[in-house]
Amino acid sequence: MPLKVLHVIPAVASRYGGPSVATVGLCRALRAADVSTLVATTDADGPSRLDQPLGREVTWEQVPAIFFPRVGSESFKWSPTLASWLEAHAAQFDVVHVHAVLSHVCVAAARASRAANVPYLMRPLGTLDPWSLRQHALRKRVLMTLGASSALRHAAGMHYTSREEQRLAEQSVPGLPTGYVVPLGVADDLFVGPDHPEADGAGADAEQPYVLTLSRVDAKKGIDVLIRAWHVLARSGRLGPWSLRIAGDGDPAYVAEMHALADAGPGADRISFTGWVEGSDRRTLLRGAGLFALPSHQENFGFALAEAMASGVAVIVSPGVNLAADIAAADAGWIADRDGFDGVLAEALARPAMCRVRGRHARVYAEAFRWPSVAKEMARIYADLAAKRADIPPIGAAATLRGTGTGVCS
Repeated sequence: MPLKVLHVIPAVASRYGGPSVATVGLCRALRAADVSTLVATTDADGPSRLDQPLGREVTWEQVPAIFFPRVGSESFKWSPTLASWLEAHAAQFDVVHVHAVLSHVCVAAARASRAANVPYLMRPLGTLDPWSLRQHALRKRVLMTLGASSALRHAAGMHYTSREEQRLAEQSVPGLPTGYVVPLGVADDLFVGPDHPEADGAGADAEQPYVLTLSRVDAKKGIDVLIRAWHVLARSGRLGPWSLRIAGDGDPAYVAEMHALADAGPGADRISFTGWVEGSDRRTLLRGAGLFALPSHQENFGFALAEAMASGVAVIVSPGVNLAADIAAADAGWIADRDGFDGVLAEALARPAMCRVRGRHARVYAEAFRWPSVAKEMARIYADLAAKRADIPPIGAAATLRGTGTGVCS
């Protein structure tokens, strides 16, 4: 009988970026590896709601899922009905995989799992990084006190997507459970063979190459750093034939701020915003790029970054990207400090042949991110945790999750 694994995540709408997309991709790959999965989540979709039936199993992006209403704040993802469902059904699963930490549904999943004597993994999504913990620090300390700290402490293990994420988390939060480092996966159709015309150039059209950044348009991602660097190069005449494409969506006020920043400098006519892209349009945009840029303050993995490398695209990233050291070791791109991003970007744009070489190296490095390999490793970890289920002490009823008192974290 296949292992039954419940995946709990605050939201799966595409606007939430890599964590949501990767969780669904992992479940698809696990099901192909004979692991039974169910995603439990909320209907959150920014200011709106996903149009999905609530409280019963449906199919979402080819995987079984069950949705519950988000109540109140978009940030907190508070869902009493999901908490109650977890309390009633956690015992039916061999393992619970919790994707996030500072969310009501994640703490609810941890408590329900412990009450049912079910081992659970916590995937922190980079939130335990020192930089992340400094953002809204007081609120996060309160949330840790109200339940997130206990959820972490009693987990059967931590799922990190890079060794650097593990190192930084364990540095910031002493006493974390055993860590397992398993990267996120990339769809096989993004890997193009060496004989594919798009695999050996600065984009499909080398006469009009472009730098691509594809992510949530959020202050964390450093898009402002990239735009300012672009204007510096335009002012000094170092852009050559290159243009910049910014793909993604985010808070409307911040998106408008980035548009204004792009329009306010000499490189404005070489910057375009495409909005959020999915499916074949996303693949085409990735494969056509000559360079992928991600100057994030902090990035535990970088889902679109991995997709770009799988597509044979060289990358330029900040040291805040946890894969930076591995990218440097693989000679798959450039590492650029945020305060000197323009200089390294200029070097990359002036060396299109090197972009092509490092793009090939990036594709080789990204082979480790194929979903079948990722799913095989996760299935092994689940089986190991499930075998230890008898050793986990129960904590009693989890009824406090239904109300508004202690134990609630978002």
